[in-house]
Amino acid sequence: MSVADPPPRRLGMGTKLSYGLGSVAFGVASQALSTSIIVQYLNLAVGISAVLVGAAIMISQIVDAVVDPLVGQWSDGVRTRWGRRHPFMYAAAFPCAAAFYALWHPPTAWAPMQLFAYMVGVLVIVRIFNAMYEIPSSALAPELAPDYNERTSLIAYRWLFGVAGAGVMVALLNVVFLRRDATHTLGALNREGYSQWGAIAAGVILVSILLSSMATHRLIPTLSLTPPRKSSFGSALKESFRALANPSMAALMASGLISGIAGGVTATVNPYLYLHFWGLAPQTTAILILASIPATFLGTFLAPWVSKRYGKKRTMISLFAISLVASLIPISLRLLGLMPANGTPWLTPILLADAFVAGVLGLMGYIIVTSMVADVVEDNAARTGVRSEGLLFAANGLLPKVTAGIGAFAGSLIVTAVHFPAHAQQGTVDPHIIRNLGLAYLPVSAVMSALAIFVLRFYRIDQATHERNLANLQEAAATAEMGHGEDPATRASAITQIT
Repeated sequence: MSVADPPPRRLGMGTKLSYGLGSVAFGVASQALSTSIIVQYLNLAVGISAVLVGAAIMISQIVDAVVDPLVGQWSDGVRTRWGRRHPFMYAAAFPCAAAFYALWHPPTAWAPMQLFAYMVGVLVIVRIFNAMYEIPSSALAPELAPDYNERTSLIAYRWLFGVAGAGVMVALLNVVFLRRDATHTLGALNREGYSQWGAIAAGVILVSILLSSMATHRLIPTLSLTPPRKSSFGSALKESFRALANPSMAALMASGLISGIAGGVTATVNPYLYLHFWGLAPQTTAILILASIPATFLGTFLAPWVSKRYGKKRTMISLFAISLVASLIPISLRLLGLMPANGTPWLTPILLADAFVAGVLGLMGYIIVTSMVADVVEDNAARTGVRSEGLLFAANGLLPKVTAGIGAFAGSLIVTAVHFPAHAQQGTVDPHIIRNLGLAYLPVSAVMSALAIFVLRFYRIDQATHERNLANLQEAAATAEMGHGEDPATRASAITQIT
């Protein structure tokens, strides 16, 4: 098969569900590896300093960012009887689950610096094998759904399973394993509870990867099989540069860079906000997280419809902007003295409603952004003559991973700067420290998120552009089959002549 897209097809519900199922593994792993849970576990339960925890997250994410594009480009060029993606997906299943299990079962008698080294190593391994599954699996989307709007629907199911699966598992952590009892007056400090939950989550990751990989295995013959490529370092570097130089991809990556920092700061500060700024018990926090589940269902079905009606770029920017405002309103009102006091009946319903609205809008935006990355695949192929789904999806997650680590470190510096005490029980922290935490966090989150939204204005691909790219690729493929050969440079020249 050539660089051209597979013939357009209508995807059945079974295909969408089986493809989406695989994102449960990524959702659970990503949520567990998020700075919110890792910081809470290592700093509050294990007792490692916030700065060391932030450094461990940052190091592991930097390594992950180096590995991701290598995995993506490797899977783009592989030619096997199981296609380009499935060999990686199968190979990642057991190592990813085993490393995830080890993450939540660290040695109990080691000194802080030894635990720090252990956590850095295990975090790196988990992230590498998580990438070995998630990047090839994500790269299937443009091939499974070449149609401009159909792929948004397919990706919506992927987000549905990923967010819902993560929400259920995190709720399970807080409601069941971190519940308050006579031994643990603050369940978030229960180290054994994290270990028990980690064992279950590792099993969920393993089952999700294997079931989705096997369910989509039958579709391998319908996927693109790229011609052999030169394997030299120079050619790989050249291909990477050409793919990432795509103007629309550059806009997405710049936005990801900025939003990654903002997200890392937010995820680091959130445990302190939930437990001390709002005075919530882990069980109440779980209720807020559970709001993401109905929000996920609503966002999943609204995103394809709204983006089809108003266009992906316009819809996405509007959704992210409204979501940003919604997420910052409660903290702003508290700092102004306009929110109900902690422990009063109205506080939780207000936070729950805000979490639901922000969840719906935010998820719709993420679904559409992912579909926009898929549209870059054909745009880049029309420019270069080479399909690079794996590389482009890896690149889309590259800067956010690095910058999320930087954001986590920055968030830990905010926590340290306001002199927030470790192992602090609720009600024992100086109110001035809690207020200073909100005052330091709010402007950083608002400014960085607003910049990330603004950068996306420079994205250029709309439906007409996408359909023109598909037509050009099909015509170039037909020209190549008539005697121009399968060399990427020749195909790129043919496409240039057509366009």
